[in-house]
Amino acid sequence: MSDIFRKKYNDDAGLKRFSNEIKFLAEGLEGRINLIGKSRETSLALTNLELAVMWAVKAIYIKADNE
Repeated sequence: MSDIFRKKYNDDAGLKRFSNEIKFLAEGLEGRINLIGKSRETSLALTNLELAVMWAVKAIYIKADNE
């Protein structure tokens, strides 16, 4: 299987802290969105927040690998 499906991320502690900070901030936003109540719109907001965090963390590690 190619490397594209089994990416091994850099285990640098600074990158890990940065990605954890992004996740921590997103958890706060998730809590605020949940206060709105359940609806299709809040479900979409949470799904897109999850996607944003996933791509942001991926970008952190890809940028570090390319430097």
